[in-house]
Amino acid sequence: MSFKVMLPTAFTRHTEGQKQFASTAPNLTGLLTEIDSTFPALGTQIKDDEGKLRRFINVYVNDEDIRFLGGEGYAFQDGDEVMLIPSIAGGC
Repeated sequence: MSFKVMLPTAFTRHTEGQKQFASTAPNLTGLLTEIDSTFPALGTQIKDDEGKLRRFINVYVNDEDIRFLGGEGYAFQDGDEVMLIPSIAGGC
């Protein structure tokens, strides 16, 4: 079982320019652990001091917000496309 993780350009400075990578993690918790070992600099950007995903990082699985799929308990499926997207705020 394998799925693709896609990253926005803002995160590629923490992955030596990689915009995507393959993963076999069973769920979001496993993916965060995998990111810690593969891309430690990215891990510090997307996780808080308790090791949880930061509030402003959104995770989409096949264009669906993971919160509506079961959150951390969602079991990734073969061929899934996972996107890690930082929230953007601003304006007047």
